Amino acid sequence: MSLVSSDAPPRIAVLIPCYNEAITVAQVVHDFRRELPDADIYVFDNNSTDDTARLAQEAGAIVRSESLQGKGNVVRNMFRNVEADCYVMVDGDCTYPADRVHDLIRPVLEGRAEMVVGDRLSSHAYDAQNTRPMHGFGNRLVRRLINWLYGSNICDVMTGYRVFSRMFVKTAPILSNGFEVETEMTLHALDKRLHVEEIPIEYLPRPEGSESKLDTVRDGLLVLRTITSIVKYYKPLRFFGGLALLFAFAGVVAGSYPVLEYLHYSYVYKVPMVILAGTLELMAMLSLSCGLILDSIVRLHKERYLLQLNAYVTAHLSGKTES
Repeated sequence: MSLVSSDAPPRIAVLIPCYNEAITVAQVVHDFRRELPDADIYVFDNNSTDDTARLAQEAGAIVRSESLQGKGNVVRNMFRNVEADCYVMVDGDCTYPADRVHDLIRPVLEGRAEMVVGDRLSSHAYDAQNTRPMHGFGNRLVRRLINWLYGSNICDVMTGYRVFSRMFVKTAPILSNGFEVETEMTLHALDKRLHVEEIPIEYLPRPEGSESKLDTVRDGLLVLRTITSIVKYYKPLRFFGGLALLFAFAGVVAGSYPVLEYLHYSYVYKVPMVILAGTLELMAMLSLSCGLILDSIVRLHKERYLLQLNAYVTAHLSGKTES
């Protein structure tokens, strides 16, 4: 459902989160100004130590700042404080083609999608430019896990080029602090059954002198934490049910020795193994109970969110009708 008024031209906001992008930020602002001359272009500076903010302002962008370090904190600030009908989010490193923005905003403006994803991976454009194999591996691993959990077919989970409807922006709870925010937004859309559309795009090489802010070791560990969190928070029954199966299996293995010993000697000598087996089986039952309880809570939360989303849409449409 489109929440964009048909009587007035849609308000489009281009949101550019930046940290030390002095080499490229002005070019990104100019490129999107050329493609979307009527849009409001915002650059959110995240404690840059170079001239990012000054150059963005000179290029004609509306410059805001976010003192809490991390892309997730910047996105939370952008979503909370910028008003528009359609939101374009793009990194400030000049690796995403501005001329494809018309293809990305069309599904949102036509009411066909709440989030449109600029897919770098289907055309293998990202693989050609990516010099860090671990980043590509982590991207594929998280993507496959998400598609398995939700039966979806998302191609690019971590792209920084996205377009959102107003409804998505104003109802999405952004909890992440860092680069995992893209994964969080994808999960939110799939979990709440919002319409997502992917459009293959090119991925351009970074200009000379521009460096990625990703760290292979740190962000590799972050990917592992993200994978664990995805299952634990979004599908708790699978997470704790899996733990219950592991504990139950280990308990059976540990308990088999005392049982065989009793059958052979009519006496149990390995009493600690009996205690271990009982403890493992108890942990299995506790894990399964936690999974069942948390699964019910997640379902209740999803129902409440959908009811609040219905109320938001109704109020927005009522306001447009009265105006």
